[in-house]
Amino acid sequence: MSDHVNDGAFDEQAQQELLRLRSSIDNLDAALVHLLAERFKCTQAVGHLKAAHNLPPADPAREVAQIARLRRLAEDAHLDPAFAEKFLSFIIEEVVQHHKAIAQDY
Repeated sequence: MSDHVNDGAFDEQAQQELLRLRSSIDNLDAALVHLLAERFKCTQAVGHLKAAHNLPPADPAREVAQIARLRRLAEDAHLDPAFAEKFLSFIIEEVVQHHKAIAQDY
């Protein structure tokens, strides 16, 4: 026998709360996608500027500073800093690949 209370009213309330929370998650996912799209528009412009001025696609000093900054922001927001670092490192890796591709076109 299950330890869960099998109360129809509770189940309905729980289901409604689950739907509400999932709707919020869906909205946040949409916002994240749009924010990432805007971020990549900016980094594409940076890539073109770097290529036009023969600058290297990666900037290790800035990457270190950005990761440290993001870790502090994550801590302030009560988000796991290691997760935030992995997330930003993934984005940086993608941006550098884009910059290398842009540089090849110049």
